[in-house]
Amino acid sequence: MSSTDTTDTEEEAAPETDEAREELLAALTAELGDAVVGSHIRPGDDLWVRVDRSAWRATGEFLRTGLGFAYFNFLSGLDWLPSPFGRDMDSQVDLTLEAPEPKEAEPQESGYAGGDTRFQVFARVNDVVGLRSITLKADVADDDPRIDSWVPVYPGADWHERECWEMYGITFDGHPGLRHLYLPGEFEGNPLRKDYPLLARRVKPWPGIVDVEAMPGDDDEDGGGSAEGGDDTAGAST
Repeated sequence: MSSTDTTDTEEEAAPETDEAREELLAALTAELGDAVVGSHIRPGDDLWVRVDRSAWRATGEFLRTGLGFAYFNFLSGLDWLPSPFGRDMDSQVDLTLEAPEPKEAEPQESGYAGGDTRFQVFARVNDVVGLRSITLKADVADDDPRIDSWVPVYPGADWHERECWEMYGITFDGHPGLRHLYLPGEFEGNPLRKDYPLLARRVKPWPGIVDVEAMPGDDDEDGGGSAEGGDDTAGAST
């Protein structure tokens, strides 16, 4: 069976509705009201819910104490800004130490459950008893990227929030100690923001973007030059 046939079969087998996730969304909406600003259900797969940032901690509290989602999975940030450098960072011909020229920005998209800002925080928690999972999202202001910490609700969020603060510049109010996790204390900038140029990739290309030699026997198969004369394609890039 081809991959196309497999995909078609999976689409045909996917349920049209998902009562369990619809009930979970209804419970969140009943508790949080207008603070639920976006949602997306992929039947048989997952549920995404976007809440107002003012309700971020309350959402975590209700999920844990009210709905039994006691297992914290992860928390991180999102930067939906299309890279102003285009594909500059993985283009062999653009590898220079000079600052790259910004390119025309592509339209911003915000994934499942939508979004109104460049930056978002998202997290995933699980109900290991009921075998349920949910992904939460919240917009944070572009000019003041901050949101309440989940550490008082899910202590395991501690290092995740530190990483998010370090890499995206998002502040978590109420966190017991935001400080660098990977980078030196005097480091400036947030490396996972789309407008942060990765100097290391301007010095050394991504793995795979390199010149390679032809494999033994390639010249004979192509009817090309001899071992002494070489083949014009022997040093071509892949």
